[in-house]
This record gives sequence, C-alpha cells and structure tokens, in this order.
Amino acid sequence: MSLAHTAAEYMLSDALLPDRRGPRLKGLQLELPLDRMIKFVAVGSPLLLMSLAFAQEFSSGSPISCFSPSNFSVRQAAYVDSSCWDSLVHHEQDEPGQYKLKSLWPHKALPYSLLALALVMYLPVLLWQYAAVPALSSDLLFIISELDKSYNRSIRLVQHMVKIRQKSSDPHVFWDELEKARKERYFEFPLLERYLACKQRSHSLVATYLLRNSLLLLFTSATYLYLGHFHLNVFFQKEFSCSVKTGLLSNEIHIPDLITCRLTSLSVFQIVSLSSVAIYTLLVPVIIYNLTRLCRWDKGLLSIYEMLPAFDLLSRKMLGCPINDLNVILLFLRANISELISFSWLSVLCVLKDTTTQKHNIDTVVDFMTLLAGLEPSKPKHLTHRVCDESP
Repeated sequence: MSLAHTAAEYMLSDALLPDRRGPRLKGLQLELPLDRMIKFVAVGSPLLLMSLAFAQEFSSGSPISCFSPSNFSVRQAAYVDSSCWDSLVHHEQDEPGQYKLKSLWPHKALPYSLLALALVMYLPVLLWQYAAVPALSSDLLFIISELDKSYNRSIRLVQHMVKIRQKSSDPHVFWDELEKARKERYFEFPLLERYLACKQRSHSLVATYLLRNSLLLLFTSATYLYLGHFHLNVFFQKEFSCSVKTGLLSNEIHIPDLITCRLTSLSVFQIVSLSSVAIYTLLVPVIIYNLTRLCRWDKGLLSIYEMLPAFDLLSRKMLGCPINDLNVILLFLRANISELISFSWLSVLCVLKDTTTQKHNIDTVVDFMTLLAGLEPSKPKHLTHRVCDESP
C-alpha cells in the first residue's frame, strides 16, 4: 500500500465522528435562549418586586401612619392604625354631611397581585413544557442523530470507494460503476429529508409556540389594564381620611368623624408600579421579534447541510411557507448546535468548497472527501478521451 493511500485512510478515519452510544444528548436545549430570557424576566421580575414590597413592610412596620387625637392612648392609636389599614377606604366629602368612598385596596393587595402575576406569566411556560417538549425532544434526538449518521455514512462511503479503486485493475470499470451509482442515486439516504419534508406539513409545534407567545402578549396587556385602572387611580394618593366610628364606637362623641392617615409605603408602591410598566413595555418588542423569527427560514443552517447527500431542501426549492413545525425544529437545531458534531466539519468543508478551483465538480461531502483522498470527483479527462478514441 502506498504512502498516499495510507495517508488517505488516516485522513478519512479522523474525519469520522465518534459514536455516541452513552447517555443521549444530556445537554439538549428544549427552550430557545430568547424564550428563556423572556421567562426569567416575565416571571422573575414580579417575584423580585414582591420581595421588595414585603421587605419594606417588615422593615418599617405599619404601612400607614394615622394622626390620632392627642387624647388617645397608645393602644387606642394602634387600634386606629389597624382599623384604618383593614378598611383602607378614603372618605371624600361630596356634599355637606355626605361622603364619597374611595377604596385604596391596591396598596394592600400589592404583594399578592405580584405573586399572581408571576404565576400567570408562568402558565405559557407550563403549556410549552407539557404540550410541545415531549414531541420536540424526540424530533431533535432523531434529527441530530441522523444528521451525524448521514455524515459518517458519507465518509465510510468514500473509504469504501478508495479501497475499491486500489483493488480495481481497470480504472474504466471503477469509474463506470461510480457514475452508474451516482446516476441511480445510490449515495443518497432520503429518510431524513423525507422526514423533514413531512414536518413542513405538520403544525402542532408551531401552533403551541404561537400560543405561548400570544398568551404572553395577552397577559402583558391584562397587566397594563390592571395597572392603568387600579394603580393609576391611587398612584398619587398619599393621604386619606379614615372613619373608625363603626360598630360599638358609632355613638362615641369624643371620637372624630374622620381621622387623617398617611401611606408610608406609597414610594414603594410607585416604584413597583413604574418598574412593572417599564419591564413589560421592554418585553413586548422582544416577544414580537420572537414571533417574527417564524416568518423566515434559517437558510444558513440548511445551506451547510446541503453538503450531505439527499439533503437538498434548498436547491430543490422544497421550502414553502415558513410557519410550520420544520421551522421551529430548525430554530432549536441552531440553539443545540453544540450537539451537532457534524456541523463544524461540514462548515469547514463548505469554506474549502468555496475556495477550491473545481467547484463545478463538488456538490456533496462525498465529492469533496473523494478529492481530498486523492481521487477525482468525476471521471478523469484522459480516460474519457481514451474511451472516445476507442469508439468507432
């Protein structure tokens, strides 16, 4: 065996990908990076603001401070604070002897409304986890495995071609068989391509993904309505008039009709409200951008894998409307590019293919590796001329 043939065998052996028979793809990402960021912000920010509200309540004690009459004892003043915080109703004089009541309950419900907001924002994540992740994980495991196997099959095929060429005494026979195999498409393994083509006609994943992001937009709009209708109504209410003349105290003459109270937690309430509006306002364009990614194909990833035999979704113009399961799978393949070992090899081969002087003879990884192994990707010209000269 010549040194050239030995070097070709070593090169092809090194190009083979390792067989992963152990734990299958433990680091598989079943959530896009942008989706993960949206989840952390949409769910984490209300929890963070809720902790701020609770911290203020525990550190400063009572969230209100009422100006009780000077003749009230300490226990009576504490009762006034407790009673006014329980009722949290502002008595605004409308006509002489008549009062217009205005509830200030958003102050009391602030931490719990933030907790409810966090739970609601987590519902789209649960929807994705239970409705899409099981099917998506099986699809990704199969596709990643088949892409790497298809690359390995191409390398083993070139190894077999090199061995046949070494054993063949007549080069004409070898090249005739090779051209026949290419004409009959023996080198192609269309299972993966047909599977991906079927995914173009499936819409379960993309429907779940659209529903997830649509629910986020819907819940964000509901948050705006809640903040605008309830928080804005009491946003600047720093003081309120409270009545403690109820029940057994209704006939007490020494107790004033109204007692002025001040909301000591108003600054925290305003910070939480403004922060919520700012956070979700910044989140809306990100969610919309996330949806627009479904309107275009990731042709960069597809063009790399065009080097594999029978993976010509682009060249055959088989891609139609991008809103289908295949486009969602391509987004997750891009997110799991570290699991695609064949991607780095094919990227290098694509760069070398673009710089080679024989671009017209190189279509797949089989053609390129054949050239690197020392064989012509097509029948040599001197053999073609010789056949023409021998024919009458």
